[in-house]
Amino acid sequence: LKDNHGASVVVTVDCGTLAFEPLAAARDAGIDVVVVDHHTAEADLPKAEAVINPNRLDETAGYGQLAAVGVTFLLVVAINRVLRGAGWYTSRPEPDLMQWLDMVALGTVCDVVPLTGINRALVTQGMKVMAGRRNLGLRALADVAGVDEAPTAYHLGFVMGPRVNAGGRVGESDLGYRLMTTEHEDEAWHLARKLDAFNRDRQTIEGAVLQGAMAQLEDAGGGSANAMGSVALAHGDGWHPGVIGIVASRLKERYNRPACVIAFNGGGDGDLGVGSGRSVKGVDLGAAIIAARQAGLIVKGGGHAMAAGFTVARDRLAAFRAFLDDRVAAHVAEGGILPTLYLDGGLRPDGATEALVEEIALLGPFGAGNPEPRFVMPHVRLTYADRVGENHVKCSVAKVSRGALEGIAFRALDSDLGPALLNHDGRLM
Repeated sequence: LKDNHGASVVVTVDCGTLAFEPLAAARDAGIDVVVVDHHTAEADLPKAEAVINPNRLDETAGYGQLAAVGVTFLLVVAINRVLRGAGWYTSRPEPDLMQWLDMVALGTVCDVVPLTGINRALVTQGMKVMAGRRNLGLRALADVAGVDEAPTAYHLGFVMGPRVNAGGRVGESDLGYRLMTTEHEDEAWHLARKLDAFNRDRQTIEGAVLQGAMAQLEDAGGGSANAMGSVALAHGDGWHPGVIGIVASRLKERYNRPACVIAFNGGGDGDLGVGSGRSVKGVDLGAAIIAARQAGLIVKGGGHAMAAGFTVARDRLAAFRAFLDDRVAAHVAEGGILPTLYLDGGLRPDGATEALVEEIALLGPFGAGNPEPRFVMPHVRLTYADRVGENHVKCSVAKVSRGALEGIAFRALDSDLGPALLNHDGRLM
């Protein structure tokens, strides 16, 4: 960087807290590094001009739930305050920081951090900014994705976010940045369509890796989830590293336990696998990965409570798996953590009204740390069920009054629920 680009200062975002060797090399090269991160830290910090991280062990402010984008925004706010106090804006206009809250909201939701406290405020205000459609790139992406209403956390996390990330996962990593910073409408539309196409590619690749991972886990466990251990860990040669995090999330949801997916590339570094993990509430996966690195079981790794990334050598894979199984099993036993379905109340089909939906929406934004309310409808009669898409099931539930309540069970054909709905025979469920 210094020799080729003349860089004397480097700012890292969403990484760097555990990057001891790279940051030491940067210092030796005469480069000052500022780390802006939110991942779990150790007692020792890397050699840098500053390590700005609410999850430092010496940090007491209580903002550990921030995503890196939130930390970055607060850093910009603090710098702006210093510049204002120093008279920097006496002869020049002060920037409107609020205009960037749409990107802060998008990053916060997509990083699946708790939507509580300061994150709730950032996302709530950010969605209002996004609804104003000032950012040309996000406006074009919303139109390409068919978002024709005021955006919600659902749109950010499941519609727009996957498309922004698709470039980095299976295409060109700078597309998302270019989309959100362009000042030209034609370029915005071009980039949005390109990201939408990459997202379709990502879905195909993800589906293939997911099927391979599920087959591997269920073969190893003899078809029983209980026999696969406390961590669902799958690995494969040639698996695309850009989708392993999403696949780990799918496995976590399916098997109700932390999940790790490892991609070995089969090339010159074929004996090294890149891994990504996702955890369940109550199990700090980031701390487990750090402990594995400290024990010499992986080459590098880190993360936070709900997600982690790592690199592991093929000949250490069995030992790493055993370490994770033992640590997570002990953690689960100690904390009494069991897979639990939390319900917020009971509801009859006739009670599911638009007015109720509007009242529930006032409790949003919904996401990690503030999930949408979940209701149970006991003793209902299905009047219709059919497969839609690749593995979803659409169904209708009879009301006492006229008509029916329509619903959809996403990815239901990958579980016992799908066949049960399709074979309902009109009986009470």
